[in-house]
Amino acid sequence: MLRFAANISFLFKELPFLDRFVAAAESGFKLVECHWPYDNAVEALRDRLERNGLKLVMVNTAPGNLDAGDFGLGAVPGREADFQAALDQALLYVSALGATRIHCMAGKVPVTSTTHGTFVDNLRRGADKAREKDVTLVIEPINARSAPGYFLTNSQQAVDIIGEVGRPNVKLLFDVFHLQIMEGDLITRLEKLKPLIGHVQIAAVPSRAEPDEGEINYRAIFDALERIGYDGVVGCEYLPRAGTKEGLVWMKTLGVTPS
Repeated sequence: MLRFAANISFLFKELPFLDRFVAAAESGFKLVECHWPYDNAVEALRDRLERNGLKLVMVNTAPGNLDAGDFGLGAVPGREADFQAALDQALLYVSALGATRIHCMAGKVPVTSTTHGTFVDNLRRGADKAREKDVTLVIEPINARSAPGYFLTNSQQAVDIIGEVGRPNVKLLFDVFHLQIMEGDLITRLEKLKPLIGHVQIAAVPSRAEPDEGEINYRAIFDALERIGYDGVVGCEYLPRAGTKEGLVWMKTLGVTPS
């Protein structure tokens, strides 16, 4: 049975961040993920998780200065120390909170031998640190429409990087939304890439709303995940059409449960 995590950076945004843990639990979720929890103390986050019977699955490395155009630092030459500091921060949080995944954001830089090498070297160093804490790093191809200029945009690029890094705790974040926009052929890609997949995320295309509309047959996607034996988590990283709780009817429609 598939396990679903509420991405509380996208879901329950009508509430203050710390109140979203309560809302997720009340909606039936046992698992949560988020992007950047670093404005909150570890102790406050742990309290919310424990009081609501929740487990944190994954966080992202801090993106850098969003106002200055940063969207991750992993592939940015000259910012290696900043990326490692962001990874150390993420490791501190996931280790203290019991999570096992960190999405390492690459950044908005052109694809060159230099940026490629920077990302590979950063991931190697990061993976060695993460292995000591039983943490897996994941990298995510992001579509060029949502994040113009992002370094990592397709699954083959990610596969090549993972192979070159050569660390068993570096995996692919298979975001169905992004990969449908960039590549399509989703079920074949799931079957082919299954050994490398460390996390899955979902949203409708093109709206990025609940996965019960648009051009992706998510019932077929869920069936494929079960058929290939995917035993990880499916992150609900979508933008609700209206209220988050009202929108969760999609789970009943598609025959799945929050956890």
